[in-house]
Amino acid sequence: MTYSKAIAELEGIVAKMQSDECDIDSLAAYTSRALELLKFCKEKLHTTDEEVKKCLEALDSRS
Repeated sequence: MTYSKAIAELEGIVAKMQSDECDIDSLAAYTSRALELLKFCKEKLHTTDEEVKKCLEALDSRS
């Protein structure tokens, strides 16, 4: 899974949850999947942030 795909799926879940077609039985499943996707996105952002910091530190050490 990529960050972009996770965000797209999250957007789809939000749209479904906001629609009149969302019933209470689906709400728990949507919420659970959204939490999984949010966790993935948070981890991906954290990992990417750490990688960027390492790259910047490497550049600074070469100066």
